[in-house]
Amino acid sequence: MISLNGINKYFQDNHVLKDISLQLPKGSVTALIGPSGSGKSTLLRCLNLLETPQSGSITLDQETLAFNGKPLRTRDIQRISRQTGMVFQNFSLFPHKTVLENITEGLLVVHKWSKGDAIARAEALLEKVGLLHKRDVMPATLSGGQQQRVAIARALAPSPKVLLCDEPTSALDPELSAEVVAVLKQLAEEGTTMLMATHDLRLAASVASHTIFLEAGEIIETGDSAQLFRHPQKARTAQYIATLTGGLSAVGQV
Repeated sequence: MISLNGINKYFQDNHVLKDISLQLPKGSVTALIGPSGSGKSTLLRCLNLLETPQSGSITLDQETLAFNGKPLRTRDIQRISRQTGMVFQNFSLFPHKTVLENITEGLLVVHKWSKGDAIARAEALLEKVGLLHKRDVMPATLSGGQQQRVAIARALAPSPKVLLCDEPTSALDPELSAEVVAVLKQLAEEGTTMLMATHDLRLAASVASHTIFLEAGEIIETGDSAQLFRHPQKARTAQYIATLTGGLSAVGQV
């Protein structure tokens, strides 16, 4: 179980996350939806401690970290961050390293794996995302969808407790987006715990079992994805969903 309790985050006077509490059961997939600027990406970055909340706490299994406005010790940050994997909107691959090296780098440098074990893990993950034949090429030679699949493999390499995806399909056209959705759907079926921020209603509806609607740093509505998309309880949720590409009709086609 992964829990966030009473998370508050400020950027100077801007209260970006307001008393956020949520739970991610093991093996669950949760989508974060909401307008740009609603705090989705910040919430993900707080969970892996790329950003530090001013108050609240995070629990990953048996590890709990409380925030009180004071700087965190490096070892406390690592207790949480090393249990998370992050997939970014713009792939964030190392341009001068091969596909294989992009995946092994963190295992070798951060997690201190042996070279043989790191290569074996990277090759297994590349096979999972359908790109083992691209192991020795540079990222620039790949399509956007392929680059994002490598980024997913890299994030999964150290076997994190939760995979965090920040708009994983937003930089891709529909065809390439479908490649990434297929990989994420496979991971969901295998029981990977995921929290994904997205504007892609099709991604949320086809992969996530649970959805959270976030606006202005507050949770407006949560619920079963299919139920929330088709029969939202809050008028503001319904209004937002109707503005997404394809609207509710797209959900019905999933």
